[in-house]
Amino acid sequence: MFLGQTVFSQVMDFAPAHEFRKCVARYRGDHKVKSFSCRDQFLCMAFAQLTYRESLRDIEACLRASAAKLYHAGIRGKVSRNTLAHANETRDWRIYADFAQVLIGTARTLYAEESFGIYLKRTVYSLDSTTIDLCLSLFPWATFRKRKGAVKLHTLLDLRASIPSVVIVTPGSVHDVNILDELHFEPGAIYIMDRGYLDFARLHRITESSAFFITRAKRNLQFQRLYSRSVDKSTGLQCDQTVTLTGFHSQDHYPDKLRRIRYRDPQAQKRLVFLTNNFTLSALTIARLYRTRWRVELFFKWIKQHLRIKAFYGTSENAVKTQVWIAIATYVLVAILKKRLNIDRSLYTILQILSITLFEKTPVLQALSTKQADEIEHQDPNQLILFN
Repeated sequence: MFLGQTVFSQVMDFAPAHEFRKCVARYRGDHKVKSFSCRDQFLCMAFAQLTYRESLRDIEACLRASAAKLYHAGIRGKVSRNTLAHANETRDWRIYADFAQVLIGTARTLYAEESFGIYLKRTVYSLDSTTIDLCLSLFPWATFRKRKGAVKLHTLLDLRASIPSVVIVTPGSVHDVNILDELHFEPGAIYIMDRGYLDFARLHRITESSAFFITRAKRNLQFQRLYSRSVDKSTGLQCDQTVTLTGFHSQDHYPDKLRRIRYRDPQAQKRLVFLTNNFTLSALTIARLYRTRWRVELFFKWIKQHLRIKAFYGTSENAVKTQVWIAIATYVLVAILKKRLNIDRSLYTILQILSITLFEKTPVLQALSTKQADEIEHQDPNQLILFN
């Protein structure tokens, strides 16, 4: 309900304050804090994400220019560049990671009935990573190359809503396949990944968890065909085989049967060989499911373009992870806002509108409405009506 709140305050109302307080209490985030709380830190950093601020000095200048509106926006502490830098350096990044997971759970519930192009009752995830280059002298913990630093965002994306269910931030030197050790696999779910995650011991753990995987085979895969199923070659399918691994180590790491599907993409004219432990879905559905993996690539491209995660406000590992998780929380919060208010606009358009209306006192639904301003009826209850 609009009670003269700023747009920024109305947006933040979709972030449950009681859940945030639980996350802060879990890691004692406000212990011995007198003036600039974790809530203030979150709101300032979310403001920076929504308005594309370039630096801490930029954040300070913009917020101080609207000092009279900060209290009603929920920011109680005095905004200072040094104070915000100290908060990012010292306050546990897990506060914001846990709060982002709360928002992710809400968003996934709201988008549970969305379609991603293939009708399946199972949950489908795409697993991949993106690398963000850093200066090794400024970020010495972010090891990658001999003279180059980087961090990786390992992301497990729920394809129904393009909502990241798991995000793990690591130095760039951590190989993608190691992230499989950090995941808890959901029984019945399907995990789609590229050849970088091809480790048969780890893939067998997915099978033991009653989950399914779809990945691509390497050229030197050693296997023995047990039998083949007939396929319609006009669809691009070339074979659908049940195989066992015969490699010296691979047969010990994955003793069960696998399904090998060879497919020629009619658009790219490229031959692809898939491996999966799912024997119930059709071969063409498996091929179509793997094609949806590109959604995680689009997600990476989108957040790099529209969120502040390529340049960081601090150089410590804690500051970087804090910024990344608040950026993800902001992205998910806008997705929740879009769904709950039934806004027929893209997330990009919503972010662009919010970036210039955050401190206006107007109903957020009106600010984001697709109607033109002259089509919206404005009525001031204190204004007398002279003409009907």
